[in-house]
Amino acid sequence: MAITLSTSDHVLPTAPLSARLTVPQVWGIVMIAPYVLVFAAFVVYPVGYGLWLARHPASYVALYHDPIFARAAVNTLIFLVIGINIKMVIALFLSGFFIQERRWIKWLSVLFILPWAVPSIPTILSVRFMLNPEWGVINQLIFRFTGDDGPNWLNDPTVALSMAIGVHIWKSLPFWTLILMTGRLAISADLFEAADVDGASWWQKFRFITWPSMQALYLTCTLLSMIWTLGDFNSVYLLTGGGPADLTHVLATLGIRYLRLDQLDLSMASIVCALPLVLPLVYFMMKRLSR
Repeated sequence: MAITLSTSDHVLPTAPLSARLTVPQVWGIVMIAPYVLVFAAFVVYPVGYGLWLARHPASYVALYHDPIFARAAVNTLIFLVIGINIKMVIALFLSGFFIQERRWIKWLSVLFILPWAVPSIPTILSVRFMLNPEWGVINQLIFRFTGDDGPNWLNDPTVALSMAIGVHIWKSLPFWTLILMTGRLAISADLFEAADVDGASWWQKFRFITWPSMQALYLTCTLLSMIWTLGDFNSVYLLTGGGPADLTHVLATLGIRYLRLDQLDLSMASIVCALPLVLPLVYFMMKRLSR
């Protein structure tokens, strides 16, 4: 009687992983392993731990009933809608100014880039000292020229938030101006020469040549600036500290406030609440970059 054996009766031993990988693949794994470990230790673990701390629904209920949280959310939207757009529009037009080939403009560009190149702590604190109502240089100049005492600049919530937005624009404006300058320099000079021959004005050249060529770069920079600004606490925290009366907090500085009060769950929850703003911005930015 003949016995037939199916292929399922014989299980072929699989080769070990080391035998299936080539030498370049093994070296590739060895070289990338430290970066994977660093990414897991300093990105995956902190983010995962923060989400785990913010897992309790009671934390979000407490945030909802905290009036400071509502004010911080509104201030964050003001930063994103007003501050970022003002900054990017100014950067767009300054990029056209600084690409001019004049010696004094080149020297001016060195001074212009200093606020971005210098660390945030000395630059923003210097502005805070200048706005001091008693011995700040601005109020001293007001008293010298008018004989009147200057206002307490950071004592009014609207003025203090406006100052924080102004400091943010002043600090990060050089970076985005440089980025947009590269976009302008990539435009062919033949287009502008043809426009000059046709007698086009500077506005017509901007409308029909510069803006169509830079529109994608401008929108991408705007989205990226919004994402970075959501996590930037320097402009508010170093200038106003969230005051007066915690009325100038944004979501990034509100998390620090709760952390100083030993309310770690509320701190993480306030940061998680920024995700509905971050994720759509990341999606639209990646969608534009993938075109």
